[in-house]
Amino acid sequence: MTATDKLLIVEGLSKAYPGVKANDAVSFSVAPGEVHALLGENGAGKSTLVKMIYGLVAPDQGRMVLAGAPYAPADPHAARMAGVAMVFQHFSLFEALNVAENVALGMENPPPMRQLAARIRQVSQTYGLPLDPARIVGDLSAGERQRVEIIRCLLQEPRLLIMDEPTSVLTPQEVEILFGTLRKLSAEGTAILYISHKLEEIRSLCDQATILRGGRVVATCVPAERTARELAEMMVGAELKLTDRAGRQAGAVVLRVTGLSLPPATPFGPSLKEVTFDLRAGEVLGIGGVAGNGQEELLAALSGERPGRPGTVLLEGADIAALGPNARRARGLLAAPEERLGHAAAPDMSLTENAILTGTVRKPLTRKGFLDMGAARAFAREVISAFDVRTPGPEVAARALSGGNLQKFVIGREVLQSPRVLVVNQPTWGVDAAASAAIRQALLDLAAQGAAVIVISQDLDELMEIADRFAALNEGRLSAPRPTAALTLEEVGLMLGGAHGMKPVEGMA
Repeated sequence: MTATDKLLIVEGLSKAYPGVKANDAVSFSVAPGEVHALLGENGAGKSTLVKMIYGLVAPDQGRMVLAGAPYAPADPHAARMAGVAMVFQHFSLFEALNVAENVALGMENPPPMRQLAARIRQVSQTYGLPLDPARIVGDLSAGERQRVEIIRCLLQEPRLLIMDEPTSVLTPQEVEILFGTLRKLSAEGTAILYISHKLEEIRSLCDQATILRGGRVVATCVPAERTARELAEMMVGAELKLTDRAGRQAGAVVLRVTGLSLPPATPFGPSLKEVTFDLRAGEVLGIGGVAGNGQEELLAALSGERPGRPGTVLLEGADIAALGPNARRARGLLAAPEERLGHAAAPDMSLTENAILTGTVRKPLTRKGFLDMGAARAFAREVISAFDVRTPGPEVAARALSGGNLQKFVIGREVLQSPRVLVVNQPTWGVDAAASAAIRQALLDLAAQGAAVIVISQDLDELMEIADRFAALNEGRLSAPRPTAALTLEEVGLMLGGAHGMKPVEGMA
């Protein structure tokens, strides 16, 4: 295929920030109708690259050609006018508005609302993404919210559609619907630039892949001709270690949750309804569910951010339901929430300061009532070293780290405090293959040392890989935990859909 057959040509794009070269002479091309993957570890330069293509960031060097004409968008508006659309990893929707109103806000010149609603229905039916324009966004599932974002892009009739981690909040069934939509768009000639850490999806969907490492293009390939392991090793430039589940044995019940109910924290949030389970020492309990079914609420209830009524949460026989986070930490129950920046870590604070935020309860980071900054820096360095956090040092601000490196720091900060129980929500969300493997192994190693671990995740492959038992959250209700070794994908689907009538199974698989 010649250059004239390409829709987008990227030549020598470079972008540097203080202390780091995010992209270094990146070149690749995408043809009309091609689904092209961008692969790489966290911090490899994928996000900066697509931001330059979408007009959010200006390159320092290099050039782009779109449909045979020079292309240098000054902002996203210019990119959209040129036929480039982007569906972001984080949704930008107003929950109190309906679907049509949200779509209108993202359009340059929206038509009258009645016409727009009819157009939304037409496009959503054409591409297999059922959507009612009158529904309030706050009442939609995560998958339906993503449809709003996609429909908003499709109404622009883009020539190039950029998708950043589009399946991270979808059920397997919703992933199939999305892939059907993307294949239809591809058949109609729309080029798709696809970013995902789910390598089997890349193998199934994408025609070509450009692999970045350290801001440079290190390889190109046809994903279907490679195994997921080969793709991962091309990304990291080294052999990928397999997860080791050996050396664990279930002990006594450490955490007992009985009839835990909580009202919604927000007007559109779910409530927890009679959540009940036991967790044993040395066990990893996996809790799955589609986003918005009570995951954040469950973590808040277990961490102590939202105390419950007496008797609902027992830690080694002691009632801790009324205790706050620090008191629970002191007793050995630690938690790492899903939202990295703003919840798990303070963006503008250094890694040392972020280590202090949760570490003072269980680590000797104070002396005579005052912070011991030397001890705090040493703790931060210990986390950085033990979890291979790629950063110049502990004084770097949390927001300066890539998502995967910040996640490794957050998980490492909790693991190195020797918890009796650790609850983590989405531990590897948006994290590359190597960092995911490292985080999962750290959780397994922690359980092997006798800790009890709860992993709340939307990644079913992750839960099947590391969890001894699996339970599903649906509309704030938790199914009875079942051994993962005995579960079929059909049974998991039923549990995710709200089949709660199964009896609990004691012990590990």
